[in-house]
Amino acid sequence: MTSIYFIVFLPLLAAVVGGLGNRALGNTVVKLLTTGALFASCLLSWPIFLAFIGGTAEAGVVPVLQWVHSGSLNFDWALRVDALTAVMLVVITSVSALVHLYSWGYMEEDPDQPRFFAYLSLFTFAMLMLVTADNLVQMFFGWEGVGLASYLLIGFWFKKPSANAAAIKAFVVNRVGDLGFMLGIFGTFLVFGTVSIPEILAAAPSMSGSTIGFLGYRMHTMDILCILLFIGAMGKSAQLGLHTWLPDAMEGPTPVSALIHAATMVTAGVFMVCRLSPMFETAPVALSMVTFVGAATCIFAATIGTTQWDIKRVIAYSTCSQLGYMFFAAGVGAYGAAMFHLFTHAFFKALLFLGAGSVIHAMHHEQDMRYYGGLRKQIPFTFYAMLAGTLAITGVGIYWLHAGFAGFHSKDAILEVAFARGTELANFAFWMGAFAALLTSFYSWRLMFLTFWGRPRWIESEHIQHSVHKTPEQAGDDTTGGYHPHESPVSMLIPLGVLTLGAVFAGFIFNPQFLESENFWGGAIYFNEGLIHAMHGVPLWVKLSATIVMLLGFVTAWFAYIRDTSIPGKFVEQFRLLHKFVYNKWYFDELYDFLFVRPAFWFGRKFWKIGDEGIIDRFGPNGAAWLVEQGAVVAKKVQSGYLYSYALVMLLGLIAAVTWVMM
Repeated sequence: MTSIYFIVFLPLLAAVVGGLGNRALGNTVVKLLTTGALFASCLLSWPIFLAFIGGTAEAGVVPVLQWVHSGSLNFDWALRVDALTAVMLVVITSVSALVHLYSWGYMEEDPDQPRFFAYLSLFTFAMLMLVTADNLVQMFFGWEGVGLASYLLIGFWFKKPSANAAAIKAFVVNRVGDLGFMLGIFGTFLVFGTVSIPEILAAAPSMSGSTIGFLGYRMHTMDILCILLFIGAMGKSAQLGLHTWLPDAMEGPTPVSALIHAATMVTAGVFMVCRLSPMFETAPVALSMVTFVGAATCIFAATIGTTQWDIKRVIAYSTCSQLGYMFFAAGVGAYGAAMFHLFTHAFFKALLFLGAGSVIHAMHHEQDMRYYGGLRKQIPFTFYAMLAGTLAITGVGIYWLHAGFAGFHSKDAILEVAFARGTELANFAFWMGAFAALLTSFYSWRLMFLTFWGRPRWIESEHIQHSVHKTPEQAGDDTTGGYHPHESPVSMLIPLGVLTLGAVFAGFIFNPQFLESENFWGGAIYFNEGLIHAMHGVPLWVKLSATIVMLLGFVTAWFAYIRDTSIPGKFVEQFRLLHKFVYNKWYFDELYDFLFVRPAFWFGRKFWKIGDEGIIDRFGPNGAAWLVEQGAVVAKKVQSGYLYSYALVMLLGLIAAVTWVMM
């Protein structure tokens, strides 16, 4: 267990040394330090995970230091290691280590590499602190740490106004969710008298059915607490309503997108709900909310993904949709299935993002898929890696052989368990999830066909052709317009290769432990064995539903973007209003701008002009300065510089003093 110290604190040490040393150490030293620390953490994490898989490890708590002892509030800084932590450790450290290595090639030309790698390591440390937390305050420390690191990384290119705006947006939207999380922590301490997670979970069943005064009403205690905690999860994991920051986060470098979407930050909300699953099981209203919001997010984000042209935004909305699957799995009580999809999703989503980064690198930072096409021959390694990621996210597999890519095992299990649950909300989640699976297949293959098949439309991109320095040989090449897409350097291809293995095999290898082994979880999450048995008894059409809709999505995308490329244009023309509504992200940004942003700016201007300048400045510093100025004018007239004038004043003063004393 002592290795957990190195797993958690090596990234912090690397971030501090690399960040403070910065250019004094140089690019290569900082990159070696941070990347080496992450690979060391990764190598130490896998034995812990495999020990839990093999049933040879036991959960434990490793103390770090005494922290807060104030009245009835007592907690220490300690690192909790159990099966749930072990899963998150391998996800975080594996993806982060590969992202560090990938960034060697992707950020090679950036002048500020030490700062970037230090931020990456800081991000990883914050997430590790979150998942190893033994109490809610420590979890909140990591929770806010990933928020800070995301702000720094999304706005890394701070000279771009759009990057600054995206970073601020992510920070502000997450503060809304974090307010709910803080209130949930305060309320939990009020009810249980402790912030220790094991003590809270042990006492939670005894609070089932109890009520508490809230906003003048008597409400179920556990429902209130869990809803507040879930609001925090909605912000961090970009669920419907608090999702608007996630697509804009694409303004950061592509490795940042992979890290945020695959291994850190957005998975924090899912982890928190699963960590506190015994608590949520006593709150049926809160679980219903989790189910509904997850299912609604799942379909909402999938619809938007079908219309976007930016390759990173398509994958970003895909992440939002997949997180919806995880939440409604938790909402119906299948926490193991939620964590299994989190685990497999980390591999294929990191693969898709890093693959998209390789495409962008090859296309000289062009992100519009309308200027791609025919790239499978130009960048074959990237093509096959993204093909594996697409097969994984769409859930390609053969049911009768129980074999398939990662998403086939985890996403299909979520649909089956939702159907098996049998409640109205669970059925709603099943049908929304099935339709979202169809859309996932469509937009994923749309991305592949637009990028790697068809004619090379990048010849028509002025951005690509005119912003690249061309050799005389390239400039004279009429076929390509002067620019040849090129494969990424080895440092970028190695992570793609490793993640491809995860996208292919992770689901098949670890399926039994995540879904069916209560011994593996060992009490780390609430395990509903009856629900798992019911999942195996669902009708055959339910088990095949994900495969059927996957094939429908593939065939639809093939007809629209390979067979007859005029179909998308005709569809948009026929359903112009619907397409405009979906393409503009259901107008959530415009709605929030109208409801919150503009009123906030209006009030800000009023307080500024009337309150600050008109009252405070006028009668405060400005008023005092005016009085001093006028006093100086009067005093200046008295100061004539003549000796007889001063003598007269002194005499008059003396006479006035004597008169006052006598009277």
